[in-house]
Amino acid sequence: MKVVVLTGAGISAESGLATFRDADGLWQGHHVDDVATPEAFQRDPATVHRFYDDRRRELRKVEPNRAHRALARLEQVLGDDLLVVTQNVDDLHERAGSRRIVHMHGELLSALCDSCQGRFAWDDDLGDGPACPGCGSDTLRPDVVWFGEMPYDLDLIERALLEADLFVAIGTSGAVYPAAGFVRMAAIAGAKTLELNLDSSETSHLFDDARQGPASKLVPEWVADLQESSH
Repeated sequence: MKVVVLTGAGISAESGLATFRDADGLWQGHHVDDVATPEAFQRDPATVHRFYDDRRRELRKVEPNRAHRALARLEQVLGDDLLVVTQNVDDLHERAGSRRIVHMHGELLSALCDSCQGRFAWDDDLGDGPACPGCGSDTLRPDVVWFGEMPYDLDLIERALLEADLFVAIGTSGAVYPAAGFVRMAAIAGAKTLELNLDSSETSHLFDDARQGPASKLVPEWVADLQESSH
């Protein structure tokens, strides 16, 4: 059975990471337009760098939760038949043990060079203008897909969705495209669809089954059920 799992901010929120779409519409006290668009970076690179440097430091203080670890266990069973596509820029899936991960919105622990377009593993600050490891220029930026930019690996994701027997969305708002359209794509291709979310999302009605509750409870339960039914 081929399974594609989409994870969003809700799975990492339980580890203590703030989400984009809290009730006040702010991300750590900032309007998204001020820290997550190419225009914001052109206008005020110091503020944008400071914001992501802070996020990188925060990431070191949190740990994967039971939902991340359950998905890593599922990968041990399904191997290459499981693909986790995450909208999150943290590394909690990797730290839990998952290896089949696509970060469609980029990664906090990566830097992108505006000059040579190289992508480099990075866990230090970027605000002090370090040299690019590839070309030596001082044009490194966070390797995060901002609003108005093209997500990574969409071709790979689309192929996986078209081949999937089951598509599961965990902790997603259903408000950010193209990810919000994945459930329709998978369903049209014949996959069963399941949503696991704290509350109803904007796309809950599109899923065959939608369950509400904390990811750290729902995901381990679902993984256990799936493992049981596959024996």
